[in-house]
Amino acid sequence: MILHNHDLAQLDRIKRLNLINSVTGIKPANLIGTVSNAGQTNLAIFSSVVHLGSNPALLGFVVRPSSHVRRHTFENIIENKLYTINHVHPHFVERAHYTSAKFAKEVSEFDACRLTAEYIDGFKAPFVKQSRIKLGMELVEQAPLEINGTVLVIGVVRLLVAPDEVVDAQGHIDLARADDVGISGLNSYYRLDKIADYPYARPEDLPDFSESSTTDEEN
Repeated sequence: MILHNHDLAQLDRIKRLNLINSVTGIKPANLIGTVSNAGQTNLAIFSSVVHLGSNPALLGFVVRPSSHVRRHTFENIIENKLYTINHVHPHFVERAHYTSAKFAKEVSEFDACRLTAEYIDGFKAPFVKQSRIKLGMELVEQAPLEINGTVLVIGVVRLLVAPDEVVDAQGHIDLARADDVGISGLNSYYRLDKIADYPYARPEDLPDFSESSTTDEEN
């Protein structure tokens, strides 16, 4: 299959949506937890969380504000600046997926999807108790993207929770050992398998790829 931009523009909307959402490969599956100042909790699944910096520890994710569809996650973050990011695991992946349904503002996805809100060390926003790796975040910037009306929400990590056994001495998190889940497109979920560890890449340490390249071509 070879498609040019004009071919993509002529595709059925749903087919184009699925194709472009899945062509990027496996993305992280995260549940973002928020609460309004009135105490109404909200939970929604996102696949757009990205690393933006380590010092300070910054993460971003993309929201699509709309005058037609209320974005409760975004509204709550703007209201009190706090939210949580929670990894998804196989034993609750179906419940996590259905947090994407368009529930009314007064309905908590924690309740509707049978997930448990957890509060840690006085952090105001709710974590997902079923998640093994979770982050307490504070909003530091929102960057509108004029080309499509989305907003990059940028937050600083205020709290990090992870089991000791999935973090090595150098700080690497073994996502396979944590039993994390990834997303392709909008509704396909994958287990993560660790296949290799390599040292920091330096030009002077480049391996000899000649033999492996020949093998790849033959296969």
